[in-house]
Amino acid sequence: MSEFENVAVIGAGVIGASWAALFLASGRNVAVHDPSPTMEADVRAYIDNAWPTLRELGLAEGEPGELSFHADVASAVRQADFVQESVPERIAIKHELFAELEAALKPGAIVASSASGLRLGEMQAGWQDPSHFILGHPFNPPHLIPLVEVMGNDRTAAGVVEQAERFYQLVGKVTIRVNREVKGHVANRLQAALWREAIHLVKSGVASVEDVDKAVWAGPGLRWAAMGPTLLFHLGGGSQGLSSFCQKYTESFHGWWDDLGDPRLDQETAALLVEGVHQEAGDDSWSTLAGNRDALITQMLKATAPLRRR
Repeated sequence: MSEFENVAVIGAGVIGASWAALFLASGRNVAVHDPSPTMEADVRAYIDNAWPTLRELGLAEGEPGELSFHADVASAVRQADFVQESVPERIAIKHELFAELEAALKPGAIVASSASGLRLGEMQAGWQDPSHFILGHPFNPPHLIPLVEVMGNDRTAAGVVEQAERFYQLVGKVTIRVNREVKGHVANRLQAALWREAIHLVKSGVASVEDVDKAVWAGPGLRWAAMGPTLLFHLGGGSQGLSSFCQKYTESFHGWWDDLGDPRLDQETAALLVEGVHQEAGDDSWSTLAGNRDALITQMLKATAPLRRR
């Protein structure tokens, strides 16, 4: 393997372990660092659990790379062509890590942060030279959900973002480019907007938690798994496309937008949602629900893969 043969995963929680499984399945050598005393056992258990899904999706067809575990950051990243950082999202922790990591990197190595809540600019302050440091934000779990949001800025060296996108595509990911810093990047803002209105509908007595969830997965959620909202509305406009759709439904959408709620996750609201989700889940455990989710997503990915390749 000539491209990005050696990868390091820094931070081996749920996100980091999932990244490690995906990178290993692609045939790359993966070096893992995390201060947890149970790091190796936890990561190996996660990979063992994820491996059947990776095989089913065709992401683990060849021989896996070598997996190694390192007590210090420097030894984990020393040979790495690409580093995926997934440590806790506290800026002081990030900055301390970056200083240690930067001193050990080989020339040209790219470092991507999985951060979902921190902005690239504030993380760059932890680097003397942030030219090869970018945002590479996945959706959980990274070995299963294809999306990665990639971002550089005016302090990023030419070609680095493109190289990172190339790497992610080589391991089976779908990338989007974030062009401007904004809290939550792109996908988190979209799901936050939907959940805000879902909470409003529950709090105002329009529907139960279970029925609001059902309205998503049995309705627009199926369409969104095929195409994004704007392209779908383009199809909704018939042969005249989006221009016709906008002419027909502008008044309706303006009325809906004006009526959307603005709830907050206060204690009362959280309790209402917890009660509702317990009723929805019934006797199913967290692990059962997670397994059902992953099985459904796996089957959807398998079913749509031939169309995505066209």
